[in-house]
Amino acid sequence: MQFSQLALGAVLALVGFLPVPSHAADKITVTDIAGRQVQVNAPVEKVILGEGRQMYFVATLDTDHPFKRVVGWRDDLQKADLDGYKDYLAKYPQIDKIPTFGGFKEGTFDVEQAVSLKPDVILLNIEAKTATDDAKLIEKLARIDIPVVFVDFREKPFENTDASMRIIGKLFGKETRAEEFIAFRKAQIDLVTERLAKANPPRPVVMVERAAGYSDDCCMSFGNENFGKFVEVAGGQNLAAKIIPGTFGVVNPEQIIAANPDQVIVTGSNWELYVPGGAWVGVGSGADKAKARDKLAALMKRPAYTGVKAVRDHQVHAIWHQFYNSPYQFIAIQAMAKWLHPDLFRDVDPEATMKTLYERFLPVPYKTGYWVSLADKE
Repeated sequence: MQFSQLALGAVLALVGFLPVPSHAADKITVTDIAGRQVQVNAPVEKVILGEGRQMYFVATLDTDHPFKRVVGWRDDLQKADLDGYKDYLAKYPQIDKIPTFGGFKEGTFDVEQAVSLKPDVILLNIEAKTATDDAKLIEKLARIDIPVVFVDFREKPFENTDASMRIIGKLFGKETRAEEFIAFRKAQIDLVTERLAKANPPRPVVMVERAAGYSDDCCMSFGNENFGKFVEVAGGQNLAAKIIPGTFGVVNPEQIIAANPDQVIVTGSNWELYVPGGAWVGVGSGADKAKARDKLAALMKRPAYTGVKAVRDHQVHAIWHQFYNSPYQFIAIQAMAKWLHPDLFRDVDPEATMKTLYERFLPVPYKTGYWVSLADKE
């Protein structure tokens, strides 16, 4: 993120001409995921989303009208989840007119544009903190009374999802709704963890490939967090746990072959706007499952998976990548538990759980297609 002193001067000059917000609000203090105490006039009426995919949590709270507070956002939702974006666009056609911000293309954030939108708060993912610190963006925005609040559903989702939902619930004046979602999420995870604790089955070795087919490189994966943690919670042993020290990293083909995983799970999405015609597996809302399964099978012909047990046994699966950056991780955990321990979770239906999530908390209709498996008989 870059920000010139000249631009700052222009912004400060502009601020003197901005009207004071007219809505009734109380000054509250929230402690964000970075541990910062931030004062915000709440409930907020105008929000800038530092990432478009933050709509995943906004929609669970403002289900009646998920875009009513959003005055600006990054342009990543359409690119990272084209099918999901189309679902929302069909119901809320005005979203293609919401001002978009940099960060995705050039690593820049247009502060002048942000100020002109008069936001009550800017929500940023925790992974943006280093860049904002380097640019001293928070201090510059504070000088013009625009608070920044950090949330996290990606770096440490098991530690920070509930806290992030409570922060946003407080900012939106939707604390009760946030607690309803948190309770639903917990119940769905408990369904898996309690049964595993009682049965204590052997844990299959699982290779999770992050964004398989997005590029020619192989193979991006997860350490002890995010999908790596999902595997452990679902009753598996994450192949990359001892290879990748942080949340994200790379496993080389030789390590995969040597580990000979029992199961392979790849993440995918409709990335046509990122990598047109790519080898990625386009799972997501309304996905063509047959096409996704064909692409998944093609990915297993790469050298990294030569002769591994999972491929021989058809224990190869693809799942929606955006579970990694949303509060919906519990769906992925149920789907993975069913793959890893089919007999133990024979009666668990992640598809029904996903449908319930949509019916209770989301404003658009549910469409199947968020995962496929080479073990499927359909």
